[in-house]
Amino acid sequence: MLPRIPLCILPTPCHILPNLTQKLGSEIWIKRDDLTGFAGGGNKGRKLEFLLAEAVNIRATAIVSCGATQSNFIRQLGAAAITQGIKTHVASMHAPFEIPDRKPNGTLSHGGNPQLDSLFQIQRHHFADGTWDELESHADQIQRDLESQGETVFRIPIGGSSPTSVHAFVLAAQELTQSFDLIITASSSGSTHMGLAHAFAGSNTKILGISADPDPELLDDLVSLSESYAQDFASTPIPKTKINFSLDFVGPGYGVPSPDGIQAQMTLAQTEGILLDPIYSAKAFAALLDLAHRKQLPPKTLFWHTGGLPTLFAHRA
Repeated sequence: MLPRIPLCILPTPCHILPNLTQKLGSEIWIKRDDLTGFAGGGNKGRKLEFLLAEAVNIRATAIVSCGATQSNFIRQLGAAAITQGIKTHVASMHAPFEIPDRKPNGTLSHGGNPQLDSLFQIQRHHFADGTWDELESHADQIQRDLESQGETVFRIPIGGSSPTSVHAFVLAAQELTQSFDLIITASSSGSTHMGLAHAFAGSNTKILGISADPDPELLDDLVSLSESYAQDFASTPIPKTKINFSLDFVGPGYGVPSPDGIQAQMTLAQTEGILLDPIYSAKAFAALLDLAHRKQLPPKTLFWHTGGLPTLFAHRA
């Protein structure tokens, strides 16, 4: 059994959305990973239970990672690390991008997650916007600098995406007590998406990941993540043709609210009183509503809510 440090209140609730079910004519359920209960909630706490245990196991004195300013993962990472007396150093940019001519405008850069990061004493090293690869390089340099100062560093990639993190969501799928035709979730660094995909591989349940980033190469990243998980956990990798992944709801770009996402936020808030974040979950829920509008929802659908509440209180520079 993998070492694990409990952080979240599990299992998270899973319940039907009665008003939307009546309105859309298809049974709609929601898995409430916005209610994991740790450091503002969200799905990232699940993977951090395992990642933090790895850091403690090597007696890390510092954790280094990277992400966008409004990263939900960084917020929860810092909170997890400080419970064990470990310092968190983060390389950050307001709007990392993959291709220069796709750099998004209007990213949420103030308030929200950074406001909470200070509570957890996260040491944020901010850099001018550049590519994701450049952001990783900045984090690598921070790691080298800390190690030269005698720190024992545990390095975590963007979003904490790793085979161990995928396994966290394979386990999360076991919390479901009934079957669904379709599960929709936001997809970014890929752990949630691929964990659910592996959990339901070979079943009648389809997993659909809705991208929060316009980079088409993310699909290749999902394939690589699946292959790494399969190798480490004696599983079968999911071929590219079997990964259901959509770039259709990204909107203006990563970190930028979309018109469809804003409408989805309003719909869920005004029918069920549930809040969505503008960067990830709102865009994924917009996809669910689009399928309903086109009469393509199956009889029973589950929306896996990944959290992200703090970004509701973020604003543009």
